[in-house]
Amino acid sequence: MKGFWVLLVVGALASVIGIVWTLQGLNILGGSVMSGSSLWAVIGPIVLVMGLVLIVVAIARRRRAR
Repeated sequence: MKGFWVLLVVGALASVIGIVWTLQGLNILGGSVMSGSSLWAVIGPIVLVMGLVLIVVAIARRRRAR
């Protein structure tokens, strides 16, 4: 059960960070060195997908444990 919360929190944080990095890379969210940089427009969605995968894995593990 402890692993569920760790994966869920890490996945949620990674998802939020991925969204912010994507928006900064696309120059939608300004005010940073990363704003307008295509590198962050690529890295952001990758981190977002990894975060979503962690959330799905956490939920799947919890369901199997029941």
